[in-house]
Amino acid sequence: QVQLVESGGGFLQAGGYLRLSCAASGRAFNNDAMGWFRQAPGKEREFVAAINWNGGITSYADSVKGRFIIFRDNAKNTVYLQMNSLKPEDTAVYYCAADTTSRTGVRGDGASYAYWGRGTQVTVSS
Repeated sequence: QVQLVESGGGFLQAGGYLRLSCAASGRAFNNDAMGWFRQAPGKEREFVAAINWNGGITSYADSVKGRFIIFRDNAKNTVYLQMNSLKPEDTAVYYCAADTTSRTGVRGDGASYAYWGRGTQVTVSS
């Protein structure tokens, strides 16, 4: 059974940092692009960041650019999202996802991602 399991969420004050992890099991994702998305209460899911299969290409939403870093460890079948200088507007459930059909770049469209985790809550207080 293919699973993506996020961890590392929590409650913290603005200006703090968190590192989210997404561990994959049941299938190797070494050749797949991976992405992070988030959904705040009452809002649609939005793209946060994505990374190609070898980490050579990354993409970020404008709202997190310069604050968040996506990286991966293929030996551990894990992708990470380092979140710095957190703001209250970063509060959301964060999901990781695997894009199993992209062989070159990365995509920000959630419909392109075949596998999804259940999410981890990040709450940032002002």
